[in-house]
Amino acid sequence: MTTKVLVIGGGQNAEHEVSLASAAAVAAALRLGDHEVTSVTIDREGVWRADGLPNGGTVADSLAQALPLLARTDVVFPAVHGALGEDGALAALCALAGVRVVGSALRAGAIGMDKWATKLVAAAVGLGTARGRLIAADDIGDVEFEGDVVVKPVSAGSSHGVSLVTEEDRLLEALREAARFDRRILVEEVVRGREIDVAVLREKGGIRWAAPPLEIHTAGLFDTATKYDGSARFTVPAQLTAAESTALKRAAIALFDALGCDGVARMDFFLTDGGPVLNEVNTMPGLTAASQVPRMFAAAGVDYVDLVGRLVRAAV
Repeated sequence: MTTKVLVIGGGQNAEHEVSLASAAAVAAALRLGDHEVTSVTIDREGVWRADGLPNGGTVADSLAQALPLLARTDVVFPAVHGALGEDGALAALCALAGVRVVGSALRAGAIGMDKWATKLVAAAVGLGTARGRLIAADDIGDVEFEGDVVVKPVSAGSSHGVSLVTEEDRLLEALREAARFDRRILVEEVVRGREIDVAVLREKGGIRWAAPPLEIHTAGLFDTATKYDGSARFTVPAQLTAAESTALKRAAIALFDALGCDGVARMDFFLTDGGPVLNEVNTMPGLTAASQVPRMFAAAGVDYVDLVGRLVRAAV
């Protein structure tokens, strides 16, 4: 039978353009399979836009006009990264509407988007994390930290607002930049190690497995510019010993389970002499064919069209 899929892209955050690219790629891949695809874009102001929907009106009006699309679909594919998307907001809307959704539900999305909460979960299951402090944006004038640190918004993606601080007089500037994206800021000690990503997929029937890890090679911080200007290199599979690969995959699956993730999630680690140290989690990672997650599954023999099809089948 043909599966009706509603692909949602865009969103009201700094990852809007990246999300549009993911949604377009997902929709195109699904159309190559046995899927009837409808696409909706949430613009930067929160207005839902699609062919056949009236233009103009308030955000609430546009959502009300889009709700019949939810009623006519078998599954929603919310390819919206960041706040009001990946953080569980769209999964909650689908749950209230009684519509199946690709990816993690509200709880996993909300916790996974919160870097501080994720650190607490990771520590609870025995995973290493960087030493850090949670700071309110109103208190940034009183912050002191010894040594090199990374400053980041607690809930933001694509490294927006992330800074590496190696000089004390640059700390306040970095904190102010992070505060542009979130009122809660995380200051962490710098972890020295190889940057390794691991993607975990939950298949139809509940079986979950980790793809071959990917290593990121950059000259400095893997920041927003580096992620999208083509200067970063990726090695997949990463050149790891059997013990290193096993440790990373076990850590990724342990966190996937602890958060209660579904669909696909990407766990980002630093591989140190003492083992894996968690950096962060993405419960709706970038999903163009060139993104890190599809590259990892391609290395396992699962091509892009197959991957997005598996995600839909698991949700249905």
